Amino acid sequence: MQVSPSQLKSLLEALIPQRLPALITGAPGIGKSDIVEQAAESTGRDLLISHPVVEDPTDSKGLPFPAADGSAARFLPFGDLERVLRSTSPLLWFLDDLGQASTAVQAAKMQLLLARRIGEHKLPDHVTFVAATNRQTDNAGVSRILDPLKSRFATIVELKTSINDWTKWAVAYGVQPMLVAFLRFRPDLLSSDARGKGMANVHSPRSWGLVSKMMGVLPQELEVPAFNGAVGDAATEFLAFLQIARELPSPDAILASPHTANIPTRPAALFAIASALAAQATQSNFDRVTVYAERLIEAGHGEFAALLVRDAVRRNEEVSQSPAFIVAQGGPIGALIRGE
Repeated sequence: MQVSPSQLKSLLEALIPQRLPALITGAPGIGKSDIVEQAAESTGRDLLISHPVVEDPTDSKGLPFPAADGSAARFLPFGDLERVLRSTSPLLWFLDDLGQASTAVQAAKMQLLLARRIGEHKLPDHVTFVAATNRQTDNAGVSRILDPLKSRFATIVELKTSINDWTKWAVAYGVQPMLVAFLRFRPDLLSSDARGKGMANVHSPRSWGLVSKMMGVLPQELEVPAFNGAVGDAATEFLAFLQIARELPSPDAILASPHTANIPTRPAALFAIASALAAQATQSNFDRVTVYAERLIEAGHGEFAALLVRDAVRRNEEVSQSPAFIVAQGGPIGALIRGE
């Protein structure tokens, strides 16, 4: 069963409090770990991330240690197992990249997941499991997950990318506005089903996030090799989009003269203008933002006006408290946002 990022987060928020373990599959770099982290926070759980691919079976059951008289031995917990056994508050134990683990390590997890104990060690009741893995087709070193281990999970779902969910996250977490605008313009480039050849990268939410970070530090003359190295062939279109965006009026120029600033006609340019202006919106200048947004509506570009206002609020919640925003709710901007 395929789910979107928002559906996965809601699913985990329902399962985690009931101690029902879930297994998430999906391509590399599409946000599985980030969503688990968000779900842990929203359900009030501490998060422990383990990587079974680098474990031995003893990590799950402890090291054998003989008694002083040599009559017996106990398995002493260490590492992540010790932390879990000593925990006193609600804990989400996330087994990341489970499909890359050896069969011996996978087998050691079976008892933990079903019986919630291993050997003499019983897990506290406040511990919940979630696991994630890439697929066998993802060129990620995944062979298979043992059937008895899969059956220990309450549900197994495949995460698929969603441009709507990604852009909401990207706007809220400060991803570069021009990158958000580009992927809205070309949503098919958010993620690729192709696998990289040799040392080449392919585009994914993770690699686009790294492009965003490089945009803040790289001089323009280094963007071509760096972006190509991050997202492969998709960089060519993104760089062309950036060139268009850089030739448009700056957000500062629009805010200085919102009544007369140029309104572009090409969709790529409209995406760029809306995203850039939303990033500059504040409580104090939102009256000028609404002037330009209303002109967008008059020019027949209402969807971009709505995009501008929604992004402005997502990036800066204080905007929604401004008098200009409140007034706009009674006009054409408010009608657009409400879908009237």
